[in-house]
Amino acid sequence: MSTGTANETTTRADRTLTGKTWVAFGPAGAVGSIHSTEGGYTFKLIADADFRGEYPTLEVAKSALHASLLPGAEWPEFREH
Repeated sequence: MSTGTANETTTRADRTLTGKTWVAFGPAGAVGSIHSTEGGYTFKLIADADFRGEYPTLEVAKSALHASLLPGAEWPEFREH
């Protein structure tokens, strides 16, 4: 997860993170995070070793993160950091 400012750029695998991060919180705490990239958005769950695919919009990335949670999981609260 990037911990820098909005102007910081970090390269992870084949994606370049551009600094904006949204943390997804479920009833038991943080479940994952979404990061802006040069081409859209990517995410990873807390247990993931690497980022998942790249998505064109923040809303699509939020839906993909939610779909990756256990069946029946509530929609997480997303907080920009």
